[in-house]
Amino acid sequence: MKYGLIGEHLGHSYSREIHAQVADYDYELCEVAPEELDSFLRKAEFRAINVTIPYKQSVIPYLSYISPQAESIGAVNTVVNRDGKLWGYNTDFAGMEALIARMGLSLRGKKVLILGTGGTSKTARAVCESAGAREILKVSRRASGEAVSYEQAVSGHGDAEILINTTPVGMYPRCGEAPIDLAHFPGLEGVVDAVYNPLRTRLVQAGQERGVPAEGGLYMLAGQGVCASAIFLGKEFDPALTEGVYRAILGRKQNIVLIGMPSCGKTTVGRLLAERCGRRLIDTDEKIVERLGEPIAGFMARNGEAAFRDVEQEVVAGVADESGSVIATGGGAVLRQENLRLLRQNGLLVFLDRPLEKLMPTADRPLSASREALERRYRERYGLYVAAADLVVDASGAIEDEVETIRKEMGI
Repeated sequence: MKYGLIGEHLGHSYSREIHAQVADYDYELCEVAPEELDSFLRKAEFRAINVTIPYKQSVIPYLSYISPQAESIGAVNTVVNRDGKLWGYNTDFAGMEALIARMGLSLRGKKVLILGTGGTSKTARAVCESAGAREILKVSRRASGEAVSYEQAVSGHGDAEILINTTPVGMYPRCGEAPIDLAHFPGLEGVVDAVYNPLRTRLVQAGQERGVPAEGGLYMLAGQGVCASAIFLGKEFDPALTEGVYRAILGRKQNIVLIGMPSCGKTTVGRLLAERCGRRLIDTDEKIVERLGEPIAGFMARNGEAAFRDVEQEVVAGVADESGSVIATGGGAVLRQENLRLLRQNGLLVFLDRPLEKLMPTADRPLSASREALERRYRERYGLYVAAADLVVDASGAIEDEVETIRKEMGI
C-alpha cells in the first residue's frame, strides 16, 4: 500500500472516493486489528496514510515528528513516511473548522458539549477553543477527571448551546441510534455530528426537527481529505476544493426519494431518473408485493391498513441504508414518522406535486380506488408531503421536465 486509510473497521468509509476526487494515486482501505498495529507501523510499508478510529492516539509513539497542532491536540489522523521516518499531522481540525463555518455557527462565548473522549473529541475541543467557546465539556459513559457522564450532562448542563458528537454512535450499520436525547437541551443553537455514514444520523435529524442547524460529518471528511492529500503530495492546501469534493460525493451517495400521492408518477419518474443518472430504482410497493406474495389490495382487504403499514415500514427500513439509488415510495409512506426518519438517513425527499384533477383512482390502490376516496386522501396527506419534502417539484407537466428539474436542483 502506498496511500490509504487504516482503522479497525472501515466498511463505512468514503475516504477512497474523496481522495480519488483530488489526486491520481491509488488509495486503499486497510483494516488493521489492534494486535497488528505495532507491526504495521514498524514496517511502515507505505508513503502516506490517514488514520481513523481507534488509532488516532495509538500512532503517536511511532512518530519521529509530530506537527505542533497535532501535538497540542493529542491526536493524529495523517502520517507521512519520509525516508523511513514517520511524520504525523492532524487534518481533522481543518475539516471540522470548515464544517462549522459552513453551517454558519458561531462558537464564541458558547457552552459546548462534546460527546466522546477519543481522538476526534480532542480535535473538537481544539476547534472550540480556537473559536472562543466560553465553556467546553466532554461527555463520556463514565464520569472522570476529563469528562462528565451522560447523566450529568442531562441533569446539570441542559443550558448547552452547541453539541458536537465525536462518538461512532449512529454510524452505519447501527444507523437508528443516537448518543443522547436533544429534548434535554432546549437552548441548543447547533448540532455537529462527525459521523458521515449515514448522511443524516438520528442525532442530526433530531436537531433539524427542532429547527436547529444540524449537519453530519461529510463536509468535515471532505475538508480533512483535501488537506491530507496536500500533505501527502507536499502541495499547498486549497480549501476551495472542499466544496467541490463534498458536492461530488454527496451527489453520488445521496438517495433520491420520491414521495407523493398515488398516480402522481413516482415510479415512472423514478425509472427515467434512474436511467438518466445511472442509478438503481427501488420501488417500495414492488418490494412489498414481493414480500407478501400477493397484491397489496388483497392483503389489506384481509388484514387491514395497520398490518400493511407494518410491512411497509419493514420494507422501508430494508432499503434506507442504500446509497446512490432512486427510491419510489408508496403514497402513504409519509403517514409514519419512522418511515421519514429512515428515508432521510441517506435520502433527499422529493415531493412530486401533481394537481388533484390530474390524479387517477385505480383499483390496485385500495385507499384511493374511487374519485371520492382519492380526494379524501389528497386532503389528508397534502400537508404531510409538503412538510416532509426537501424539494417540491411541479408534477403537472411532462415527465421529462420533472426529471430534469430534479437533476438540476440536485446537481446530478
